Amino acid sequence: MSNQLKRKLGLWATIGVSIGTTIGAGIFTSISEVAGAAGSALFTILAFAIGGLIIIPQNLIYAELATAYPEDGGHYVYVKHAGWKKLAFLTGWATFWANDPPGIAVVALATAQYAAFLIPMNGLAVKLLAVVVILLFMLMHVRSVEAGSKMNTILTFVKILPFIIIIGVGIFFLKGELITEPAAAGAPVGIMALLAGISATTWSYDGMSACCYMTGEIKDPKKTMPRALIGSVVIIILLYVVLTTVITGIIPFNKLVESTAPLADAAAGLPLIGDFAGSFIAIAGIIVVLGATSSVIMFQPRLEYAMAKDGLFFKSFGKVHPKYNTPYFSIIVQCMLAILMVFASNISELLGYFTVVLLLKNTMAFLTIFVHRKKTDYNPLWKAPAWKFMAVISILTSLILVVSTFMWSAVQSIIAAAVVVVTGMPAYYIWTKAKEKNGEVEDNE
Repeated sequence: MSNQLKRKLGLWATIGVSIGTTIGAGIFTSISEVAGAAGSALFTILAFAIGGLIIIPQNLIYAELATAYPEDGGHYVYVKHAGWKKLAFLTGWATFWANDPPGIAVVALATAQYAAFLIPMNGLAVKLLAVVVILLFMLMHVRSVEAGSKMNTILTFVKILPFIIIIGVGIFFLKGELITEPAAAGAPVGIMALLAGISATTWSYDGMSACCYMTGEIKDPKKTMPRALIGSVVIIILLYVVLTTVITGIIPFNKLVESTAPLADAAAGLPLIGDFAGSFIAIAGIIVVLGATSSVIMFQPRLEYAMAKDGLFFKSFGKVHPKYNTPYFSIIVQCMLAILMVFASNISELLGYFTVVLLLKNTMAFLTIFVHRKKTDYNPLWKAPAWKFMAVISILTSLILVVSTFMWSAVQSIIAAAVVVVTGMPAYYIWTKAKEKNGEVEDNE
Protein backbone atom coordinates (compact mmCIF):
# COMPACT_ATOMS: atom_id res chain seq x y z
CA MET A 1 0.00 0.00 0.00
CA SER A 2 1.39 3.40 -1.00
CA ASN A 3 1.35 6.24 1.52
CA GLN A 4 1.94 8.86 -1.19
CA LEU A 5 -0.79 11.23 -2.37
CA LYS A 6 -1.19 11.82 -6.11
CA ARG A 7 -1.33 15.06 -8.14
CA LYS A 8 -4.97 15.37 -9.21
CA LEU A 9 -5.86 19.07 -8.80
CA GLY A 10 -5.72 21.66 -11.61
CA LEU A 11 -5.82 25.48 -11.60
CA TRP A 12 -9.55 25.92 -11.01
CA ALA A 13 -9.56 23.35 -8.24
CA THR A 14 -6.64 25.21 -6.64
CA ILE A 15 -8.42 28.56 -6.91
CA GLY A 16 -11.50 26.85 -5.52
CA VAL A 17 -9.55 25.81 -2.42
CA SER A 18 -8.14 29.32 -1.88
CA ILE A 19 -11.26 31.40 -2.53
CA GLY A 20 -13.55 28.70 -1.19
CA THR A 21 -11.72 28.69 2.13
CA THR A 22 -11.44 32.48 2.36
CA ILE A 23 -14.97 33.53 1.41
CA GLY A 24 -16.86 31.79 4.13
CA ALA A 25 -17.27 32.10 7.85
CA GLY A 26 -14.90 35.07 7.91
CA ILE A 27 -16.87 37.67 5.98
CA PHE A 28 -20.21 36.10 6.89
CA THR A 29 -19.68 36.16 10.64
CA SER A 30 -16.60 38.05 11.81
CA ILE A 31 -17.58 41.31 10.08
CA SER A 32 -19.47 42.16 13.27
CA GLU A 33 -16.37 41.20 15.28
CA VAL A 34 -14.30 43.59 13.15
CA ALA A 35 -16.86 46.35 13.70
CA GLY A 36 -16.79 45.81 17.45
CA ALA A 37 -12.99 45.94 17.52
CA ALA A 38 -12.67 48.94 15.16
CA GLY A 39 -15.28 51.05 16.96
CA SER A 40 -16.78 52.85 13.93
CA ALA A 41 -18.14 52.14 10.45
CA LEU A 42 -15.34 54.03 8.70
CA PHE A 43 -12.64 52.17 10.63
CA THR A 44 -14.41 48.89 9.82
CA ILE A 45 -14.09 49.62 6.08
CA LEU A 46 -10.47 50.74 6.48
CA ALA A 47 -9.70 47.63 8.50
CA PHE A 48 -10.85 45.38 5.67
CA ALA A 49 -9.00 47.45 3.06
CA ILE A 50 -5.71 47.52 4.98
CA GLY A 51 -6.10 43.92 6.09
CA GLY A 52 -6.38 42.92 2.43
CA LEU A 53 -3.43 45.03 1.29
CA ILE A 54 -1.31 43.34 3.95
CA ILE A 55 -2.07 39.98 2.33
CA ILE A 56 -0.64 40.94 -1.10
CA PRO A 57 3.07 40.80 -0.16
CA GLN A 58 2.35 37.75 1.96
CA ASN A 59 0.85 35.87 -0.97
CA LEU A 60 3.80 36.85 -3.16
CA ILE A 61 6.13 35.23 -0.63
CA TYR A 62 3.91 32.15 -0.39
CA ALA A 63 3.84 31.84 -4.19
CA GLU A 64 7.65 31.74 -4.29
CA LEU A 65 7.94 29.23 -1.46
CA ALA A 66 5.27 27.00 -2.97
CA THR A 67 7.08 26.83 -6.32
CA ALA A 68 10.34 26.04 -4.55
CA TYR A 69 8.87 23.24 -2.40
CA PRO A 70 5.90 21.68 -4.22
CA GLU A 71 4.89 19.45 -1.31
CA ASP A 72 1.91 19.05 1.00
CA GLY A 73 2.24 20.79 4.36
CA GLY A 74 2.33 24.57 3.82
CA HIS A 75 4.02 26.53 6.63
CA TYR A 76 5.54 23.41 8.15
CA VAL A 77 7.32 22.52 4.90
CA TYR A 78 8.89 25.97 4.50
CA VAL A 79 10.16 26.06 8.09
CA LYS A 80 11.45 22.49 7.83
CA HIS A 81 13.41 23.18 4.63
CA ALA A 82 14.96 26.22 6.32
CA GLY A 83 16.64 23.72 8.65
CA TRP A 84 14.62 24.71 11.71
CA LYS A 85 13.34 21.30 12.78
CA LYS A 86 12.26 22.33 16.29
CA LEU A 87 10.41 25.36 14.99
CA ALA A 88 8.89 23.28 12.20
CA PHE A 89 7.53 20.91 14.82
CA LEU A 90 6.15 23.81 16.87
CA THR A 91 4.55 25.25 13.74
CA GLY A 92 2.76 21.99 13.06
CA TRP A 93 1.95 21.41 16.72
CA ALA A 94 0.42 24.87 17.09
CA THR A 95 -1.52 24.49 13.86
CA PHE A 96 -2.97 21.16 14.93
CA TRP A 97 -4.19 22.32 18.33
CA ALA A 98 -4.99 26.01 17.82
CA ASN A 99 -5.85 26.43 14.11
CA ASP A 100 -7.16 23.35 12.40
CA PRO A 101 -9.92 21.92 14.65
CA PRO A 102 -11.00 25.45 15.75
CA GLY A 103 -11.16 26.46 12.08
CA ILE A 104 -13.46 23.56 11.27
CA ALA A 105 -15.60 24.29 14.33
CA VAL A 106 -15.98 27.98 13.41
CA VAL A 107 -17.23 27.38 9.88
CA ALA A 108 -19.53 24.55 10.93
CA LEU A 109 -21.05 26.71 13.68
CA ALA A 110 -21.45 29.55 11.18
CA THR A 111 -23.37 27.24 8.85
CA ALA A 112 -25.71 26.25 11.67
CA GLN A 113 -26.21 29.87 12.76
CA TYR A 114 -27.34 30.84 9.27
CA ALA A 115 -29.73 27.90 9.27
CA ALA A 116 -31.10 29.24 12.57
CA PHE A 117 -31.87 32.53 10.79
CA LEU A 118 -34.38 30.57 8.69
CA ILE A 119 -35.54 27.98 11.20
CA PRO A 120 -35.47 29.13 14.83
CA MET A 121 -33.56 26.70 17.01
CA ASN A 122 -31.94 26.76 20.43
CA GLY A 123 -28.22 26.70 21.15
CA LEU A 124 -27.99 22.92 21.45
CA ALA A 125 -29.79 22.39 18.15
CA VAL A 126 -27.36 24.79 16.44
CA LYS A 127 -24.40 22.84 17.78
CA LEU A 128 -25.90 19.50 16.77
CA LEU A 129 -26.47 20.77 13.24
CA ALA A 130 -22.84 21.92 13.12
CA VAL A 131 -21.79 18.38 14.08
CA VAL A 132 -23.86 16.89 11.27
CA VAL A 133 -22.21 19.26 8.77
CA ILE A 134 -18.74 18.24 9.96
CA LEU A 135 -19.52 14.53 9.73
CA LEU A 136 -20.97 14.77 6.22
CA PHE A 137 -17.96 16.61 4.81
CA MET A 138 -15.59 14.36 6.71
CA LEU A 139 -17.06 11.34 4.94
CA MET A 140 -16.88 13.05 1.54
CA HIS A 141 -13.22 14.03 1.87
CA VAL A 142 -12.20 10.66 3.24
CA ARG A 143 -13.74 8.98 0.20
CA SER A 144 -12.51 11.23 -2.64
CA VAL A 145 -10.19 14.20 -3.20
CA GLU A 146 -11.67 14.67 -6.69
CA ALA A 147 -15.25 14.88 -5.40
CA GLY A 148 -14.15 17.30 -2.70
CA SER A 149 -12.35 19.57 -5.17
CA LYS A 150 -15.33 19.60 -7.54
CA MET A 151 -17.64 20.50 -4.67
CA ASN A 152 -15.34 23.36 -3.65
CA THR A 153 -15.15 24.71 -7.21
CA ILE A 154 -18.93 24.67 -7.64
CA LEU A 155 -19.57 26.31 -4.28
CA THR A 156 -16.92 28.95 -5.02
CA PHE A 157 -18.90 30.18 -8.03
CA VAL A 158 -22.27 29.85 -6.28
CA LYS A 159 -21.11 31.86 -3.27
CA ILE A 160 -20.46 34.94 -5.43
CA LEU A 161 -24.24 35.35 -5.79
CA PRO A 162 -24.96 36.90 -2.36
CA PHE A 163 -22.20 39.46 -2.91
CA ILE A 164 -23.69 40.50 -6.24
CA ILE A 165 -27.17 40.81 -4.72
CA ILE A 166 -26.17 42.82 -1.65
CA ILE A 167 -23.80 45.13 -3.56
CA GLY A 168 -26.06 45.52 -6.60
CA VAL A 169 -29.22 46.29 -4.63
CA GLY A 170 -27.74 47.72 -1.45
CA ILE A 171 -25.73 50.44 -3.18
CA PHE A 172 -29.00 52.21 -4.06
CA PHE A 173 -30.05 52.33 -0.40
CA LEU A 174 -26.67 53.11 1.11
CA LYS A 175 -26.74 55.96 3.65
CA GLY A 176 -23.51 57.89 3.80
CA GLU A 177 -24.28 59.27 7.24
CA LEU A 178 -24.17 55.73 8.69
CA ILE A 179 -20.62 55.31 7.39
CA THR A 180 -19.34 58.70 8.56
CA GLU A 181 -21.05 58.90 11.94
CA PRO A 182 -18.60 59.17 14.88
CA ALA A 183 -17.87 56.24 17.13
CA ALA A 184 -20.45 55.51 19.80
CA ALA A 185 -19.76 56.48 23.39
CA GLY A 186 -17.50 53.94 25.04
CA ALA A 187 -16.38 52.41 21.72
CA PRO A 188 -12.65 52.01 21.02
CA VAL A 189 -11.13 54.95 19.13
CA GLY A 190 -7.87 56.00 17.51
CA ILE A 191 -5.07 54.08 15.84
CA MET A 192 -5.23 51.20 18.33
CA ALA A 193 -8.89 50.68 17.49
CA LEU A 194 -8.00 50.56 13.79
CA LEU A 195 -5.19 48.07 14.47
CA ALA A 196 -7.58 45.94 16.52
CA GLY A 197 -10.03 46.01 13.61
CA ILE A 198 -7.31 44.99 11.14
CA SER A 199 -6.33 42.15 13.46
CA ALA A 200 -9.96 41.01 13.58
CA THR A 201 -10.01 40.72 9.76
CA THR A 202 -7.35 37.99 9.93
CA TRP A 203 -9.97 35.26 9.94
CA SER A 204 -11.80 36.86 7.00
CA TYR A 205 -8.66 36.88 4.85
CA ASP A 206 -7.25 33.59 6.03
CA GLY A 207 -7.55 30.87 3.43
CA MET A 208 -5.81 32.23 0.34
CA SER A 209 -2.66 30.29 1.23
CA ALA A 210 -4.73 27.16 1.89
CA CYS A 211 -3.70 25.65 -1.43
CA CYS A 212 -0.08 25.61 -0.16
CA TYR A 213 -1.08 22.77 2.14
CA MET A 214 -1.97 20.67 -0.91
CA THR A 215 0.90 21.59 -3.26
CA GLY A 216 1.91 17.94 -3.38
CA GLU A 217 -1.45 17.11 -4.99
CA ILE A 218 -1.56 19.99 -7.51
CA LYS A 219 -0.71 19.48 -11.17
CA ASP A 220 2.18 21.61 -12.48
CA PRO A 221 2.46 23.48 -9.14
CA LYS A 222 5.24 25.79 -10.32
CA LYS A 223 2.80 27.48 -12.71
CA THR A 224 -0.49 26.85 -10.97
CA MET A 225 0.45 28.13 -7.49
CA PRO A 226 1.44 31.74 -8.38
CA ARG A 227 -1.64 32.14 -10.57
CA ALA A 228 -3.97 30.84 -7.88
CA LEU A 229 -2.42 32.81 -5.01
CA ILE A 230 -2.13 36.16 -6.80
CA GLY A 231 -5.51 35.93 -8.53
CA SER A 232 -7.31 34.99 -5.32
CA VAL A 233 -6.04 37.92 -3.27
CA VAL A 234 -7.02 40.56 -5.86
CA ILE A 235 -10.54 39.20 -6.27
CA ILE A 236 -11.20 38.89 -2.56
CA ILE A 237 -9.93 42.34 -1.57
CA LEU A 238 -12.25 43.98 -4.11
CA LEU A 239 -15.23 41.95 -2.93
CA TYR A 240 -14.64 42.56 0.77
CA VAL A 241 -14.05 46.31 0.61
CA VAL A 242 -17.09 47.03 -1.58
CA LEU A 243 -19.29 44.67 0.41
CA THR A 244 -18.24 46.13 3.77
CA THR A 245 -18.91 49.64 2.49
CA VAL A 246 -22.45 48.69 1.47
CA ILE A 247 -23.20 46.82 4.70
CA THR A 248 -22.01 49.62 6.98
CA GLY A 249 -24.12 52.01 4.93
CA ILE A 250 -27.25 49.90 5.41
CA ILE A 251 -27.10 48.68 9.02
CA PRO A 252 -26.79 51.14 11.93
CA PHE A 253 -23.42 50.52 13.54
CA ASN A 254 -24.73 49.53 16.98
CA LYS A 255 -26.89 46.83 15.36
CA LEU A 256 -24.02 45.64 13.17
CA VAL A 257 -21.81 45.07 16.21
CA GLU A 258 -24.50 42.91 17.84
CA SER A 259 -25.41 40.92 14.72
CA THR A 260 -24.55 37.22 14.45
CA ALA A 261 -25.52 37.14 10.75
CA PRO A 262 -24.69 40.63 9.40
CA LEU A 263 -25.10 39.88 5.69
CA ALA A 264 -28.54 38.40 6.20
CA ASP A 265 -29.53 41.32 8.43
CA ALA A 266 -28.30 43.79 5.80
CA ALA A 267 -30.35 42.17 3.05
CA ALA A 268 -33.41 41.98 5.31
CA GLY A 269 -33.20 45.75 5.79
CA LEU A 270 -33.30 46.58 2.08
CA PRO A 271 -36.61 48.35 1.27
CA LEU A 272 -36.83 46.88 -2.22
CA ILE A 273 -37.27 43.23 -1.31
CA GLY A 274 -37.59 43.30 2.48
CA ASP A 275 -37.78 40.06 4.43
CA PHE A 276 -37.42 37.90 1.33
CA ALA A 277 -33.87 39.20 0.93
CA GLY A 278 -32.95 38.17 4.44
CA SER A 279 -34.16 34.62 3.89
CA PHE A 280 -32.49 34.42 0.50
CA ILE A 281 -29.14 35.65 1.79
CA ALA A 282 -29.40 33.30 4.76
CA ILE A 283 -29.73 30.41 2.30
CA ALA A 284 -26.83 31.79 0.27
CA GLY A 285 -24.86 32.20 3.49
CA ILE A 286 -25.40 28.55 4.30
CA ILE A 287 -24.06 27.60 0.86
CA VAL A 288 -21.05 29.90 1.22
CA VAL A 289 -20.07 28.67 4.65
CA LEU A 290 -20.68 25.07 3.63
CA GLY A 291 -18.08 25.66 0.92
CA ALA A 292 -15.62 26.95 3.51
CA THR A 293 -16.33 23.95 5.73
CA SER A 294 -15.62 21.62 2.84
CA SER A 295 -12.37 23.44 2.00
CA VAL A 296 -10.90 23.46 5.50
CA ILE A 297 -11.69 19.79 6.05
CA MET A 298 -10.05 19.10 2.70
CA PHE A 299 -6.73 20.98 3.04
CA GLN A 300 -5.94 21.22 6.76
CA PRO A 301 -5.18 17.54 7.45
CA ARG A 302 -2.37 17.65 4.86
CA LEU A 303 -0.03 19.40 7.32
CA GLU A 304 -0.22 16.62 9.91
CA TYR A 305 0.14 14.12 7.08
CA ALA A 306 3.39 15.83 6.03
CA MET A 307 4.70 15.87 9.61
CA ALA A 308 3.91 12.19 10.07
CA LYS A 309 5.77 11.36 6.85
CA ASP A 310 8.83 13.13 8.34
CA GLY A 311 8.59 11.21 11.61
CA LEU A 312 7.55 14.29 13.60
CA PHE A 313 3.95 13.32 14.32
CA PHE A 314 1.92 10.21 15.06
CA LYS A 315 2.56 7.63 12.34
CA SER A 316 -1.16 7.07 11.86
CA PHE A 317 -1.54 10.60 10.49
CA GLY A 318 0.67 9.62 7.56
CA LYS A 319 -1.65 6.84 6.44
CA VAL A 320 -3.19 7.07 2.97
CA HIS A 321 -6.40 5.15 2.36
CA PRO A 322 -5.59 2.19 0.06
CA LYS A 323 -8.77 2.68 -1.99
CA TYR A 324 -9.54 6.42 -1.81
CA ASN A 325 -5.95 7.79 -1.78
CA THR A 326 -6.71 10.33 0.97
CA PRO A 327 -5.05 11.03 4.38
CA TYR A 328 -8.13 9.59 6.04
CA PHE A 329 -6.84 9.25 9.61
CA SER A 330 -5.73 12.90 9.77
CA ILE A 331 -9.10 14.03 8.39
CA ILE A 332 -11.09 11.97 10.90
CA VAL A 333 -9.11 13.05 13.97
CA GLN A 334 -9.33 16.75 13.10
CA CYS A 335 -13.07 16.50 12.62
CA MET A 336 -13.55 14.68 15.93
CA LEU A 337 -11.61 17.38 17.78
CA ALA A 338 -13.62 20.06 15.97
CA ILE A 339 -16.84 18.44 17.20
CA LEU A 340 -15.58 18.67 20.78
CA MET A 341 -14.81 22.37 20.25
CA VAL A 342 -18.29 22.99 18.84
CA PHE A 343 -19.72 22.02 22.23
CA ALA A 344 -16.99 23.68 24.29
CA SER A 345 -16.90 27.22 22.87
CA ASN A 346 -18.44 29.83 20.56
CA ILE A 347 -17.25 31.61 17.41
CA SER A 348 -15.87 34.69 19.17
CA GLU A 349 -13.77 32.63 21.58
CA LEU A 350 -12.55 30.30 18.83
CA LEU A 351 -11.44 33.28 16.73
CA GLY A 352 -9.32 34.49 19.64
CA TYR A 353 -7.51 31.15 19.92
CA PHE A 354 -7.12 30.96 16.16
CA THR A 355 -5.81 34.41 15.30
CA VAL A 356 -2.64 34.77 17.36
CA VAL A 357 -1.32 31.32 16.41
CA LEU A 358 -2.08 31.94 12.73
CA LEU A 359 -0.16 35.24 12.80
CA LEU A 360 2.87 33.72 14.53
CA LYS A 361 2.85 30.80 12.10
CA ASN A 362 2.75 33.18 9.15
CA THR A 363 5.61 35.24 10.59
CA MET A 364 7.75 32.12 10.88
CA ALA A 365 7.11 31.19 7.25
CA PHE A 366 7.99 34.69 6.03
CA LEU A 367 11.26 34.63 7.99
CA THR A 368 12.36 31.45 6.23
CA ILE A 369 12.72 33.14 2.85
CA PHE A 370 15.88 34.89 4.09
CA VAL A 371 17.37 31.44 4.72
CA HIS A 372 16.09 29.89 1.51
CA ARG A 373 17.44 32.69 -0.68
CA LYS A 374 20.96 31.95 0.57
CA LYS A 375 20.78 28.25 -0.31
CA THR A 376 22.55 27.15 -3.49
CA ASP A 377 19.91 24.50 -4.20
CA TYR A 378 16.97 26.90 -3.83
CA ASN A 379 15.35 27.08 -7.27
CA PRO A 380 11.80 28.48 -7.26
CA LEU A 381 10.32 28.77 -10.73
CA TRP A 382 8.58 32.01 -9.71
CA LYS A 383 10.29 34.64 -7.55
CA ALA A 384 8.60 37.44 -5.62
CA PRO A 385 9.50 40.93 -6.89
CA ALA A 386 11.40 43.09 -4.37
CA TRP A 387 11.39 40.03 -2.14
CA LYS A 388 13.26 41.59 0.80
CA PHE A 389 10.80 44.47 0.98
CA MET A 390 7.85 42.09 0.63
CA ALA A 391 9.20 39.82 3.35
CA VAL A 392 9.94 42.66 5.79
CA ILE A 393 6.48 44.17 5.25
CA SER A 394 4.88 40.75 5.76
CA ILE A 395 6.84 40.11 8.96
CA LEU A 396 6.27 43.56 10.46
CA THR A 397 2.55 43.63 9.75
CA SER A 398 2.13 40.15 11.20
CA LEU A 399 3.99 41.10 14.39
CA ILE A 400 1.98 44.32 14.78
CA LEU A 401 -1.21 42.30 14.45
CA VAL A 402 0.05 39.80 17.04
CA VAL A 403 0.29 42.66 19.54
CA SER A 404 -3.12 44.07 18.63
CA THR A 405 -4.65 40.58 18.81
CA PHE A 406 -3.45 40.24 22.40
CA MET A 407 -5.25 43.51 23.10
CA TRP A 408 -8.42 42.49 21.24
CA SER A 409 -8.63 38.93 22.60
CA ALA A 410 -6.16 38.79 25.48
CA VAL A 411 -7.36 35.72 27.37
CA GLN A 412 -7.69 33.45 24.34
CA SER A 413 -4.39 34.69 22.89
CA ILE A 414 -2.50 34.01 26.11
CA ILE A 415 -4.04 30.56 26.41
CA ALA A 416 -3.16 29.70 22.81
CA ALA A 417 0.44 30.92 23.14
CA ALA A 418 0.89 29.16 26.49
CA VAL A 419 -0.43 25.87 25.17
CA VAL A 420 1.99 25.97 22.23
CA VAL A 421 5.06 26.75 24.36
CA VAL A 422 4.26 24.72 27.47
CA THR A 423 3.22 21.58 25.61
CA GLY A 424 5.08 21.93 22.32
CA MET A 425 8.71 21.89 23.42
CA PRO A 426 8.35 19.03 25.94
CA ALA A 427 6.37 17.10 23.34
CA TYR A 428 9.13 17.64 20.79
CA TYR A 429 11.91 16.43 23.08
CA ILE A 430 9.96 13.46 24.42
CA TRP A 431 8.95 12.54 20.90
CA THR A 432 12.37 12.78 19.30
CA LYS A 433 14.18 11.08 22.19
CA ALA A 434 11.79 8.15 22.08
CA LYS A 435 12.19 7.89 18.32
CA GLU A 436 15.98 8.17 18.51
CA LYS A 437 16.05 5.40 21.09
CA ASN A 438 14.18 3.19 18.66
CA GLY A 439 16.32 4.33 15.74
CA GLU A 440 13.34 5.80 13.89
CA VAL A 441 14.21 9.50 13.66
CA GLU A 442 15.91 11.09 10.69
CA ASP A 443 17.79 14.34 11.04
CA ASN A 444 15.72 16.95 9.27
CA GLU A 445 17.82 19.88 10.36
